[in-house]
Amino acid sequence: MKITLPRYSSKDYVVMPLVVLPFTLAINSSAFGPRYFESLRFFLTATLVTGLCFSLYFILCGGVAVLMKNRFPNESQVTRRMTIMIFSFLIMSGLFLLALFSLFHSVSYFNYQVNEDRFVWAYFGLGIINIFLTFLHEGIARYESWKVKQKETDELREAYRRSRLQGLKSQVNPHFLFNSLNSLSSLISEEGDVAERFLDEMSKVYRYMLRGEDDNLVTLDTELKFLDSYAYLLQARYGSGLQLITNISPASRNLYVPALTMQIIIENAFTQNSIQKASPLVIHITGEPGQLVFSYNLQPKLIKDDFDTEAGLDNLVSKYQLLGDKRILITETGRVRQIMVPLLFQQKEVAV
Repeated sequence: MKITLPRYSSKDYVVMPLVVLPFTLAINSSAFGPRYFESLRFFLTATLVTGLCFSLYFILCGGVAVLMKNRFPNESQVTRRMTIMIFSFLIMSGLFLLALFSLFHSVSYFNYQVNEDRFVWAYFGLGIINIFLTFLHEGIARYESWKVKQKETDELREAYRRSRLQGLKSQVNPHFLFNSLNSLSSLISEEGDVAERFLDEMSKVYRYMLRGEDDNLVTLDTELKFLDSYAYLLQARYGSGLQLITNISPASRNLYVPALTMQIIIENAFTQNSIQKASPLVIHITGEPGQLVFSYNLQPKLIKDDFDTEAGLDNLVSKYQLLGDKRILITETGRVRQIMVPLLFQQKEVAV
């Protein structure tokens, strides 16, 4: 069975020997006077006993500190937490010294007589040490917490930088751009009015992609408006071979998702799967409570495109990992792939 010692910060047991040894020498010098140094055997015995007792006391105080930290974890509760800790430690200091000096008195080897003045000075010294250690460990713990948050912020910033690069790649994806222009060219020569509509929707798509680089999170309603234009371009290219079916509840539309979520997942689907009129790729998009669900039939291409179609989806997964506890869940059952994207209940400010 593994014993886990309480830790208020990662430096608790680095600080402990730096405090225990000097305090042990000071307490024993005060308690025994010159006799403490007259015999090496007596010196080592008294030092070992006091050092062991003080180490156990240090660990006990650490347990109380961790208990208070768990009981009052919020930033607004720091003052209350530290006040309770200090009062608790002062009471524990008195009990600890009383027990230690009683031990010296009860063991005939030490030949110790209780001295109230020495007890008071020892209590005063231990009280100061406790207050100092309380502030020291709180400072270390807060610094370590800041470092963790700073690391998370740096990782999040890096993820969004990669996301911006991936978004830029998607914007200038030669396959999508070439096919869009090719479709536009065909429409111009055949149907002028339809070509004008196509050009209008194409401009909306690229305008949103460019703006999406400046927006970390957007409402689902905003994404769905983009989807209308994006789907129009895809429909012009694939016809009935690609079907997008949406069923989004009104309540879900005001929740948030990372910008370009729709484009990333839909592009991932149609670039990896074959699309034919006889065997259409059907993508269902459902807005369920707290999440957006994409599901589509799997019909893998025999020859895949020469660019990394999973990079955008991997990037989206990384965003959610860094944004909080919610995760994207990807499952494949039989011939159906399902991607569940959490909807965020408030827009988070992310430094990039």
